[in-house]
Amino acid sequence: MITLFKLLSGLPLGVLHALGWLGGWLTFVLSADYRQRLLAQARQAGLAAPSWLSAVGASGQLVAELPRLWLGRPVPVLWDGVEHVQSALLSRRGVLFLTPHLGCFEITAQAYAQRFGAQAPMTVLYRPSRKAWLRALVGPARQRPGLTSAPTTLSGVKQMIKALKQGESVGLLPDQVPPLGMGLWAPFFGRDAYTMTLSVRLVQQTGAAVLLAWGERLSWGRGYCVHVVPLPNPLSADLPSAVADINQAMETLVRQCPGQYLWGYARYKQPRES
Repeated sequence: MITLFKLLSGLPLGVLHALGWLGGWLTFVLSADYRQRLLAQARQAGLAAPSWLSAVGASGQLVAELPRLWLGRPVPVLWDGVEHVQSALLSRRGVLFLTPHLGCFEITAQAYAQRFGAQAPMTVLYRPSRKAWLRALVGPARQRPGLTSAPTTLSGVKQMIKALKQGESVGLLPDQVPPLGMGLWAPFFGRDAYTMTLSVRLVQQTGAAVLLAWGERLSWGRGYCVHVVPLPNPLSADLPSAVADINQAMETLVRQCPGQYLWGYARYKQPRES
């Protein structure tokens, strides 16, 4: 499998995206469970057919681009809102980047590390795979100059708190379902979803600035555009309201480009035991 990833990493990004689009549609057609979940969650959000149709192919592109991002040559990256990153770093409070399962979330951390990592390294939350071959691929990809990873454990949380208190950056996917006991039920597109409290607790404990970021996948393999905006409003003082605030912020980002959201992700599943 590692050999296959190395071979794929040398292909042009446009070719990988074409293969991924095909793979996304094959999965949609062949897997009834996946198809039903994608359609149910897209309809829950009120999506019209053009948007969820685009998301089918985009989900496959998300997988197909990984060999290039992990092992291949750098890809072209544009920035939209880079001034917000610069301003937040100047505050020296630490910066918490929140990114939903939208577009290419792998590129947001890589692009930040390449541009700002020497100034303020980024730590990303990472749940190690149970598969040894995948750990061997992902580990080095998320341990590069200006970028490191923290496991989803107590030691990983302490690592992120330390990074923020030192004025560095941390990246999270707050729409990822946390283990039981590490989240709260909060509305997401009109339906309660088990939502991590970690992002709120990091802000409360460190006073970090919060930025919302996502990596738009450009057409025809032209690369990516990393969009960055500040959190629209300060987080509420109490934990449940603050968690709901973050879900609302993630909704706002997703509605900007619903055709690149991972609607097939089991966002409303019951949390597992930690």
